[in-house]
Amino acid sequence: MGTGPQTAAEASRAARAVLIVDDNAELVEFIADTLHELADYAVLTAADGIEGLQRCMESRPACVVADVRMPRLDGYHFVRALRGDPATAQIPVIMLSALVQSRDQMMGLLAGADQYLLKPVAPLDLLAAIQRAIRLGDAEREERLQRLAGGGAPAVAEAPNASDAAGFGDTGAAERDTWG
Repeated sequence: MGTGPQTAAEASRAARAVLIVDDNAELVEFIADTLHELADYAVLTAADGIEGLQRCMESRPACVVADVRMPRLDGYHFVRALRGDPATAQIPVIMLSALVQSRDQMMGLLAGADQYLLKPVAPLDLLAAIQRAIRLGDAEREERLQRLAGGGAPAVAEAPNASDAAGFGDTGAAERDTWG
């Protein structure tokens, strides 16, 4: 596991890398293909939170998209572990889940996620969320977390027209044309 400084080539690859942490292999493949096609992101994958933490330490991705319900280490604990380690604390994290109750969303945001998106989410909405999370500065991320911890309202993102667009998490999404 590489914990030393990154070379220039490694840093360049990481700047365009998104790590997807989810135990649904078909969904991961669809998201990976979509992110590569739409924005030429390099995509790394992990099947659970433990593997996701290892990938983050090895590659320092530009952003992480993580499911909530996973074996071995769930999404909430995964995000807390990232935020608790100075080496990974500033990596942007988006939680992607079918858990729609406000308490679940608040738990994700309080764990340290930058955004909590509801499945199914349209590919362009996920891409926009990734780009927003990457642009979010360290100070703004910390200020947002402090505001949430103090009882502020969560910023839960929901795809505006999720029923009209091909959605991640929708079992037929991989077979539909998501570009048109």
